[in-house]
Amino acid sequence: MYEYVPAVPLLPLVAFVVALVAGRYMPKRGALAGVLAAAGSLVLSVAAVVELAGGQAHAETLFTWAGVPGLELTVGYLVDPLSAAMLVVVSLVAVLVHVFSLGYMNDEGETGLPRYYAGLGLFTFSMLSFVLADSLLVAFVFFELVGLCSYLLVGFHFREEAPSSAAKKAFLVTRFGDYFFLVGLVGVVVTFGTSAFVGDGGSEAFPVLAEAVLAGELSADAVTTFGFAPETWFAVLGLLVLGGVIGKSAQFPLHTWLPDAMEGPTPVSALIHAATMVAAGVYLVARTYGFYALLPEVLAVMAFVGGFTALFAGTVGLVKDDLKQVLAYSTISQYGYMMLALGAGGYVAGFFHLTTHAVFKTLLFLGAGSVTVAMHHEEDMWEMGGLRERMPVTYYTFLAGSLALAGIFPFAGFWSKDEVLFEALVHGLGGNPLLLGAYVMGLLAVPVTAFYTFRMVLLTFHGEPRSATAEDPEPVRWNVKGPLVVLGVLATVAGVVNLVPVHEFVPAVPEVLHDWLFHGPEGLDGEHYEELTRRFAGYTAGTLVAGEAGTVLVSAGVSLALGLAGVVGAYRLYGVARPTEHTDRLGAVETVLYDGYYQDEYQVWLADRTADLAKVANRFDQGVVDGVVDGVSSVGLLSGRRLRRVQTGVVTSYALAIAVGLTVVLVVVGLVGGWLP
Repeated sequence: MYEYVPAVPLLPLVAFVVALVAGRYMPKRGALAGVLAAAGSLVLSVAAVVELAGGQAHAETLFTWAGVPGLELTVGYLVDPLSAAMLVVVSLVAVLVHVFSLGYMNDEGETGLPRYYAGLGLFTFSMLSFVLADSLLVAFVFFELVGLCSYLLVGFHFREEAPSSAAKKAFLVTRFGDYFFLVGLVGVVVTFGTSAFVGDGGSEAFPVLAEAVLAGELSADAVTTFGFAPETWFAVLGLLVLGGVIGKSAQFPLHTWLPDAMEGPTPVSALIHAATMVAAGVYLVARTYGFYALLPEVLAVMAFVGGFTALFAGTVGLVKDDLKQVLAYSTISQYGYMMLALGAGGYVAGFFHLTTHAVFKTLLFLGAGSVTVAMHHEEDMWEMGGLRERMPVTYYTFLAGSLALAGIFPFAGFWSKDEVLFEALVHGLGGNPLLLGAYVMGLLAVPVTAFYTFRMVLLTFHGEPRSATAEDPEPVRWNVKGPLVVLGVLATVAGVVNLVPVHEFVPAVPEVLHDWLFHGPEGLDGEHYEELTRRFAGYTAGTLVAGEAGTVLVSAGVSLALGLAGVVGAYRLYGVARPTEHTDRLGAVETVLYDGYYQDEYQVWLADRTADLAKVANRFDQGVVDGVVDGVSSVGLLSGRRLRRVQTGVVTSYALAIAVGLTVVLVVVGLVGGWLP
């Protein structure tokens, strides 16, 4: 039934091998192989969705990796509503990025293109395999491979210092988070004897076992808790895995790698930061939501970190001058919204925003790529201006993506962002003050997002050209414009997959994504997750006025009003022929924001202090611990050297020693026995 599903990731793997081995001899240096492979994956992903709509979810073990008595580690795949939808998102973005790369990379006379397209293929394979993983173990393997691919792609121009440094930083910072993930994975396997997301062959999945223990249906002795109460130990495991999520999804404080990663080619930024690597962390939480729904403390941490990150990163975007840097901090902020949704019990809302963000942020990154190609790779917005008339396709599609990002009705981001805020609001009103705090931070980030987004649009496309290059930009080709048009349409209409506010007033209007994620297999569906958050996390829905429908309307209205206020504010300050940098009036505050609240400097300082502490520990180890050991060994060695002198090798000397010794023994025995006077 689902025999073709393994081909979804394998096609990009074949493209990776083809580009690496024969790319230099092929037209477009292997790009066409990548396009065809990604397109094939998209077709098969859509087929999986169609088949799943009329059938059942499917989990299959492909082979046994390793096994010991009582524990078997297997590799398999899982096709359910969540993974099938994510396959479509990832493969669609991969196709468009491959096509866009034909214009962005090939027309610039780049060298090393076979390596570039091979990297895209390997990255796509890794992400699709991660999506299909049927256990936390398999997910971790491809989670790490995604990180390796990002290192290779961000550092594509490795001969230049900045890309090389950015690649190393991305690799090291995300590895720091992944260390916690690894410890959490080992803890899950040891605790439950499995890391499976769904039971297979009679074995139970670890979220099911955890739920049974906390519900009193299974003795705590059936799992290992190392002397902790089950609630405490499960929370520790959840926080450890969350460490890897925070690193990959660039949440505070492990967000600092993502802005630097803009040193990679712009199509790489679109692929990695819009829908794949950075999305991997959020997807992992959604994939294991049956476990996190049992842990109220971890959900609270998740929501608060998400709300704080959304506001924190958004404020930095207010003052950035580099086009891709604005989008980088916007990405961090938007993934904060997704984490806020999941922490607030909004399983569907979190995935909905992941989906719409994949569309409009890919569009904005590729639109930025189109601009930088036309501007001969100039990315400073103050060197642009006046591009609206000169690049109409790029402008209008970029505008659609910007309206979606700002959450303006009726564009895609309006529907998903408002559902995120609605989930945080109603569950906060249900008696959870931490969620209310996270909601307030998310709400404050709305006008900030709208302001920096339209500051970016106005500085880039409006007004008069502020440089000779902006006066006469380079025309871009169809392979640049085509993906922008597709994504521009999707950024406009993608919100129809989950029209929550409309459904509240007109029930006949379907909530397609909501219904899709709620019809999953038992234990892996949104309805079960909602029930778990009520039972174990204590999440109940409160209302403001006129019940749930009125609360939806008020929440959406307030959010839209704040978004429009941000747009109007940006237009009043920057919608003139010759704009000036109004953020200069902020003085020292602008400096703090521009430097990202000195997070890089703080982390370097923290690393240096850790190194100093390590040096002190090393001196103690060598001077005290090793000194004691060396002292004991020196006594033994010295004694040995002294005793060695007795070994002369002369028989008469040994006979004399024996005689003297025997005499001494006899004298002592005689004195003790009293038979000597």
